[in-house]
Amino acid sequence: MDFSRSADDPRRHAWGLGLVIVLHGVVIYALVHGLAQQVVDVVRVPVVARLIEEVAPPPPPPPPEPPPPAAVVAPPKRLPPPPVVVPEPEIPVVPPPQAAPTITAAPPAPAPAPVDPAPAPPAAAPEPASPASGTGRPQVLAAGIACSRTPPPVAPSVSSEVKGSLFVIGTLKAGRVVQVDIDRNTLKGVPDRRTLRAFISAVEVAMKEGYVCTGDGVQIRQEFFFDIR
Repeated sequence: MDFSRSADDPRRHAWGLGLVIVLHGVVIYALVHGLAQQVVDVVRVPVVARLIEEVAPPPPPPPPEPPPPAAVVAPPKRLPPPPVVVPEPEIPVVPPPQAAPTITAAPPAPAPAPVDPAPAPPAAAPEPASPASGTGRPQVLAAGIACSRTPPPVAPSVSSEVKGSLFVIGTLKAGRVVQVDIDRNTLKGVPDRRTLRAFISAVEVAMKEGYVCTGDGVQIRQEFFFDIR
């Protein structure tokens, strides 16, 4: 087989050259009518330029606050110990007792001794009291001798201190006091005559209503002491 002849055949070169020309025509046609327009459109796309802002780095964190200075505590002052107070013992204050009015009368005569059942001779009747010379006054006996019952008087209520005595003479009739006379008055502190009359009236009531005596027409003497505070 002779390869030199086939390679030098001009028909084969014309066929290849025509094929190349056809392909170039197709490409040119496509570029002119279609592809070229798309390429232009692609090229005509607007280009948007954006400025990229620079991102600032975050600020650094603030430095930590320094710790507060430690408080200076002054050493405690040494105070002297408090004085020892010893409470005083509680002593109840007792008010002085109020003294009741003191009424002092002469002590009554002692009760007569029991009578001996043995028969005794009749006692002689007492002789009547002889009147004082030239005066005609009856016999005067102590109330404690002539009377078996002598209750004290009830002192009237007064607003002041009264102290002293009333010396009285009582006249008996059938063993009862029928009359009272003031012989001596030593009362001190009586504010007025009305109060004095109240003391005298208390003595009269005690003698006339409470005294039990023996005798008729005989007088008795009695002193009444008052101490009212």
